[in-house]
Amino acid sequence: LELGLPVDSREYGIGAQILVDLGVSSLRLLTNNPAKYGGLKGFGLEVLERVPIEISPRPENIAYLRTKRDRMGHLINLDEPGVDSTGAAG
Repeated sequence: LELGLPVDSREYGIGAQILVDLGVSSLRLLTNNPAKYGGLKGFGLEVLERVPIEISPRPENIAYLRTKRDRMGHLINLDEPGVDSTGAAG
């Protein structure tokens, strides 16, 4: 984000087409990124369920996870014991 680059410039059309070519019409999507959900649905795939990828925040990754949640819209639960609101170990 600080470099001024697009937040996420990935496109899902090729991957979606591969799934369709393989006969996949519906799927369970493992992601915290709502853009992936929308990206695949936009190509005619039925997303039956979004399965969150659970990760326990640590002092080493809490700022990164907060950025993904707050600025990129990722669905991440950071209410975990062991890390306080500043990201310091508790």
